[in-house]
Amino acid sequence: MKKSRWFAPVLALVLLILTITIASALTYRVTWGDTLTGIARRFGTSISTILQANPQITNPNLIYVGQDLEIPTGDATPTPTTPPGTTPTPTTPPTGGQIYIVRAGDTLSAIARRFNTTVTAIAQANGINNINYIYVGQRLTIPGTGPVPTTPPPPPNEGFALGAQTLNLNNKARLEEAGMTWIKYQYKWPSEDTLANLEAVIDSAHNEGFKILVTVTGDTPYPGTNGIDFLGYIDFVKQVAELGPDGMEIWNEMNIDFEWPAGQISPTSYVNNMLAPAYTAIKAIDSNILVISGALAPTGFDNTTNAWSDSRYLAGMRNAGAASYLDCVGVHYNAGATSPSATSGHPADPGDRHYSWYYVPTLNLYRNAFSGARDLCLTEFGYLTAEGFDGLPPGFSWAAGTSLNEHASWLAEATQIAANSNYIRLAIVFNLDFIKYEPDGDPQAGYAIIRPDGSCPACPLLGDVMN
Repeated sequence: MKKSRWFAPVLALVLLILTITIASALTYRVTWGDTLTGIARRFGTSISTILQANPQITNPNLIYVGQDLEIPTGDATPTPTTPPGTTPTPTTPPTGGQIYIVRAGDTLSAIARRFNTTVTAIAQANGINNINYIYVGQRLTIPGTGPVPTTPPPPPNEGFALGAQTLNLNNKARLEEAGMTWIKYQYKWPSEDTLANLEAVIDSAHNEGFKILVTVTGDTPYPGTNGIDFLGYIDFVKQVAELGPDGMEIWNEMNIDFEWPAGQISPTSYVNNMLAPAYTAIKAIDSNILVISGALAPTGFDNTTNAWSDSRYLAGMRNAGAASYLDCVGVHYNAGATSPSATSGHPADPGDRHYSWYYVPTLNLYRNAFSGARDLCLTEFGYLTAEGFDGLPPGFSWAAGTSLNEHASWLAEATQIAANSNYIRLAIVFNLDFIKYEPDGDPQAGYAIIRPDGSCPACPLLGDVMN
């Protein structure tokens, strides 16, 4: 009797637990093309919640087809998908066309351009599931050409906008004082940081009323020969796009060997293997994401192996068809030591007035490289001053004469020039609040508009320009 008396309440409790579990979670089987970000979005949950429910996942960037995941969804109703274990009805390949054998360096986007067709059409005609993976010697059926496909329209242009690269949103009031509506976050891929953390950064920016630009670049200085995994990078870019950033910059300063393998620096490789497939992947997810080409290192040094001048690299990008795969041309300007309107007088200028030392000539170079067909986005611009710090690194001695007042007034003048132009869409100040300052290395804090004493001389001046 005692046993049966306790059995009923225990059974009821077990059934209650089972009922709660069934109501708050379901099992989802991973299919081709799935990412944790996409699954989380589909079921109205978050990456971190899925990870907590599936402790077997040690790398949030790695899930596999057929894997069963517990999805804690509460009462959320998922977007209908193909039931687990079933095979989607294949698309009937188009008839006609010709055979093409894949060669070294080919990408589907380049092949599609060559034959006046689309990546989607080629993928459907050949049963290709991963558009970023083709191999040398592969036989492709190229479907008959039809109407020339239209390029996705760029996101609506709301006029010139100002932002800053920042460590966090602890200085929101300063951003608002400066009239800034964007922030920039640079993500070095692959990284120990997780997509869940990046998702939190993006959500935080949106919750605080800011748009966010995510620059996805490499985490390995001086990468070795063939040291960039293009397929892995494009897959990651796709996952970032699913998190809902407002803009994405594709790599960083790829014209120097600090960011791209020495001896392999090539605008054609960048466009075909990185920019074009990244643009295609991003626009397939959200056409409103602003896609910016990786900004180049402004330099006249060019030995082909370790560096290309940004002027030659830009010409190579144009010739490789980059204009079809970007909404905005990325620009860096961070070595100024004169008024933005000056065209001479830089302390490091030997007398040839090279554009890279001067703001307006730099803008003119990038504008003319694409014959004015694309807007510019300054994804990093700023002025360095050692005021408030103990000396400058030797490589930055050109900034020794720049005062804090000039630092602030030049930023405001440069912003005014950008705002008055009809072709600069976005300018990101480098930087808002960095605190790293190495007298023998990297003087990041010397660029910061928030100074060591907490003041921000540039903030009200920038605010006057923007307001």
